[in-house]
Amino acid sequence: MGLIARWIDQPRSVWVRRALFQVHLWAGLSLALYIVAISLTGSILVFRVELLNHFDREPVRVAPIGNRLDEAGLAAAARAAYPGYEVTRTFDGRDPDQAVELWLERDGRRLQKLFDPFTGRDLGNAVPAGIRFTSWTLELHDSLLLGETGHAVNGAAGVLFTLLAMTGIVIWWPGRRAWRRSLYVQVRAPWKRVNWSLHSTAGFWTVALLFIWGLSGVYLVFPGPFMAAADFIEPFDPENFEPRIVDDAMAWLARLHFGRFAGLGGKIVWAAVGLAPPLLLGTGAVMWWNRVVRRDASRGEDA
Repeated sequence: MGLIARWIDQPRSVWVRRALFQVHLWAGLSLALYIVAISLTGSILVFRVELLNHFDREPVRVAPIGNRLDEAGLAAAARAAYPGYEVTRTFDGRDPDQAVELWLERDGRRLQKLFDPFTGRDLGNAVPAGIRFTSWTLELHDSLLLGETGHAVNGAAGVLFTLLAMTGIVIWWPGRRAWRRSLYVQVRAPWKRVNWSLHSTAGFWTVALLFIWGLSGVYLVFPGPFMAAADFIEPFDPENFEPRIVDDAMAWLARLHFGRFAGLGGKIVWAAVGLAPPLLLGTGAVMWWNRVVRRDASRGEDA
């Protein structure tokens, strides 16, 4: 029996599958924290535009009392409220009764605060908490809060995430006689079997999107190799300014990553599927614990 035929009928007997299983297992364990962080933030950021619109607010207005403070007077009030900080930018409102936004910096840290231009009173953050949270979520998703270094790490992790999806679909195949049972969760089975079928079923139904997310994540960090491949497949014609098929493909790869090409229903689906990786991680970790850790511990006790 050939390798392909054995994989179709008896996949567990094929050494390639066993090797890919080890790759899948250790890639998943090594990316555990990354998977949780990138999945949760990604599901939130599907609604980034809606969140920014929701948390946006009208300009803060104040009661005109006396004369307006000049820029030096506002800077003095800001330094008194935040010792050690220096005012680096001043943004006046369109109307005289609007609060003034000041940027204050110290040791590389920036504060964006609102001040009453008449009394110099501190009115709190210029950016609403919801918008600050959304921006922080975006930075965590994009660069892991580590700047350019985190951005590069994110791209490398995206390669492993893509590998997880590719190896997962190979490992999922249970054989020609049993594949239909792997399309749904076996809720009446013993709990270990339920856990396994949940992992298998969730992986099968989400693998296409997981692969696209991983691949598009790599593209957004390292676009050079993708564009080089696009130019090789469909060379650029300097006399033709119409978009190439490969250019449309690259644009759609980015759209599919963010899920902003559809309406609210599509975004809800994208956000829901975005929670599948933590589910797969959890069920996979339970299988690993039962099959490897507890088994090794039992052997140690018997020795």
